[in-house]
Amino acid sequence: MELHLPLELEGKLAAAASRRGVTVEALAREALERAVDFDDWFLREVETGLAQVDAGQTLTHDAVGERLAKKLAEHDARR
Repeated sequence: MELHLPLELEGKLAAAASRRGVTVEALAREALERAVDFDDWFLREVETGLAQVDAGQTLTHDAVGERLAKKLAEHDARR
């Protein structure tokens, strides 16, 4: 596979690889793998959410606000 990058991105990639002490190729491969893995995860999460909506498993706006308020209160209490 061959990939052509804009010069600015090539420079950023080279600088990042140098800071990490790895080759440009290794850093590019790692970054692409993370991006592909994230996209796969994100699409699975969207599909899960859509299935929940189809099954009627939703919350009202008020219920979301109540849950958020409870979580924030719990967080504040731990501080």
